[in-house]
This record gives sequence, structure tokens and C-alpha cells, in this order.
Amino acid sequence: MTVYDVAAKLPPIDVLRDRCKALAVLERIIDGGEPYYAYTTRWGDDEAALMSNGSGDEWSVVFTAQGAFIRVFDHESPMTPYRDEDHELWPGLLDGLPSAFRAQVEEPAFGDEDGQFSATAVLWRRAGDDRWHAGEGIDFPPPRGPYDTDIDGSGMLAILLDDIVDRFAEFAADYYEIEIDRTAVEHIVAHRPLTEAVVRALNPDATLAELHADVGLIGYSIQTA
Repeated sequence: MTVYDVAAKLPPIDVLRDRCKALAVLERIIDGGEPYYAYTTRWGDDEAALMSNGSGDEWSVVFTAQGAFIRVFDHESPMTPYRDEDHELWPGLLDGLPSAFRAQVEEPAFGDEDGQFSATAVLWRRAGDDRWHAGEGIDFPPPRGPYDTDIDGSGMLAILLDDIVDRFAEFAADYYEIEIDRTAVEHIVAHRPLTEAVVRALNPDATLAELHADVGLIGYSIQTA
């Protein structure tokens, strides 16, 4: 899988935003610690979805008035800027990037200690576009073996591509080693208002009251009395 495969399968911006919010709400209910998936409506003037696996791999989706920008960093990818001492991006990664998204390349949160943008895959879609875009004419390195199917780390975005209920259930089983209540997951993925029953179905130790502020920051609706 490469960024071109992902670009062909990503949903429209509004659908992607809803899926990102659902992942963040599910994550917050299940685990109140350092989040694997997060979402904030207060990313400056924008909103952002963030993923970090705690091992150096991450992706970010910034939703702006101009559209959406996605940055992926896979620390084990042969396309990492740390493959040499100059820390240069892989050729072509930003080719064709609209000026509306240049601010994201300069975002400190997406750079190294020297402020240099770090990424192994980049995608974008302007409001009104009919598809997602990636750098033009990227010459990907060859696979390092028969099981090296995710050259640039864009495969980390797979959970956003189709049925995130199934994909999140698989993630929870693998990462948290739990069998998750699929009905509750479907409730959140459908963006129905969060209820006490749904919270307890996902985490018996959590309450709607204690989640209220964090879920509100995500921009997800909560059932009112």
C-alpha cells in the first residue's frame, strides 16, 4: 500500500471528520490515559485528528476552512527523512501541494527538534475537490521483503477507509486485548448522542459525567436529560 492507494479510497472530508471523531470518542471511553486516537476542535483556528502509537509512528489530519491536510510519519519506513543526516523529505512528497496547506508543513507539532517537517506520506483535499491528492510522481523504494507491503506508512490510515466498526473491533482486540461491544461502537460511529448506557457498555468503570468535558472538546454530541 502506498499513499496513492489510500488517496483513491479515502472518503470525502465530512465523512473523514466524523470517523476521526468517532475513533477519538471510543478511545477516550475505553482508555483515559495517553490517547492512541485523539481529536480536538481547538487546533488553533482549525480542528485536528491525531494518532500516535507511542512507538514513534503517527498520523495527523488537520481540517481547515480550505479543506483537509494529512501527514503520516512511519519511523521504520525507508522513506523517513532520518534515512540520512540531512533529514530531507522523500523526493516528490510535497509536489503539487496547494499554498493553502503550506502552513501545515511549517506547523511545529509536525516537525523535529530543528523545526524541520517530518513525514513519510502526505495527502490533501481542498474544499470542493472531488478527490484526494498526493505528491506527483513519487518514486517509491522497492519492498524490503515479501511482507513489506506498507512502504510509506500510509497503511496506518486504513482504519479510516471503510467500515471502521469492524476495524476498531480488530484494533481493540489486538491493542487492548478486549472484546468490544459492537452495538455500542456502531452507536458512536453513527454519531448518535452519547448516552450513559453506551459508555458503560464500552467501559463499566467510566461515566458520562466524567467524560463530558473531553467528549465536548472532540465536538461529539451528548444526550441531555
